Amino acid sequence: MIAQTEFRLRAYPRGVHKITDEILRQLPPLPARGILTLLIKHTSAALALNENADPDVRRDMAAILDRIVPENAPFYTHTDEGPDDMPAHAKAILVGPSLTLPITNGRLNLGTWQGIYLCEFRDYGGARALVATIVGE
Repeated sequence: MIAQTEFRLRAYPRGVHKITDEILRQLPPLPARGILTLLIKHTSAALALNENADPDVRRDMAAILDRIVPENAPFYTHTDEGPDDMPAHAKAILVGPSLTLPITNGRLNLGTWQGIYLCEFRDYGGARALVATIVGE
């Protein structure tokens, strides 16, 4: 079985947001076993897998990325779209545009404390398009 679907996430504010349940609502029934690949079709946002319980982790991750890649660095040349644009592209490269997740017994086989994150790096990024590809049996 191979299935593919595209969908949009609602607009989120800048930050790191747990979206596991929102992703699952958009997917067709999962096979007994297989792989789910998620791709975000943007260059200023990313997907990650991390702590799903304590919201302080998401706030800390956003703060860490802001510190690693600050706005208004004097060496940026891509500045036409505002001070958050170039840092958003750099953060998206660091975090990455996709996730590959195992499916077991018709469910995502995540660790107890793992959840899917949308890392929104723009102040006004808008709705984000994702592609989900499911390969399984």
